[in-house]
Amino acid sequence: MAYSKFTLQEVVEKFDLKIERENIFDNVTPIKISDLLKETLFRGYAIALPNGSEKARSELLVSPFLVELKQINHNNISVFSGEFLDVDKKKGLNGECDFILSSNDNQLFIDAPIFTIVEAKKNDIGESFGQCVAQMVGAKIFNENHKKNIDTIFGCVTTGDRWHFLRLKDSMISITPKDMMLEGNEDFILGTLQKIVESTNQI
Repeated sequence: MAYSKFTLQEVVEKFDLKIERENIFDNVTPIKISDLLKETLFRGYAIALPNGSEKARSELLVSPFLVELKQINHNNISVFSGEFLDVDKKKGLNGECDFILSSNDNQLFIDAPIFTIVEAKKNDIGESFGQCVAQMVGAKIFNENHKKNIDTIFGCVTTGDRWHFLRLKDSMISITPKDMMLEGNEDFILGTLQKIVESTNQI
């Protein structure tokens, strides 16, 4: 088994997790996206939606947000795309992650602490929760193995036009109650991503 094989029920049972629906963030401050990001998204819509592949959505609608996030944090975070996070193959904690965000400026290789996993999907967000949570568990163990213990890992499953955020704290998985639509909420999505960065810096 690998990350992509897990259902939400399987990962919760295998790693003895609890699950809840909860608004993870309070008082998110929207951040006005740059003109460059606005133009990039506008041009990407026509290619990535409505029937674009996961790769197209990942490259044209998700990656630009993470590039902007790195920029507004003065390159003090690292963003990795399509890298493998092989932690424990016997437990199924191995495989490729769409995006891994690390709380340092080392862009040469994945280094601890990892604080966010972003998984880009074409269709059903709900069916991808299991994979994302498994990757979050893998990130938590990766950090522990590298002596960088942070008690909270964030996750996101997105189709590009719909964004859903998750949090792993101790053994509790918190999942936001509803999707956040991209159109009209670009500033709020960037603000939410920045809130994750700030929350991690305070841990």
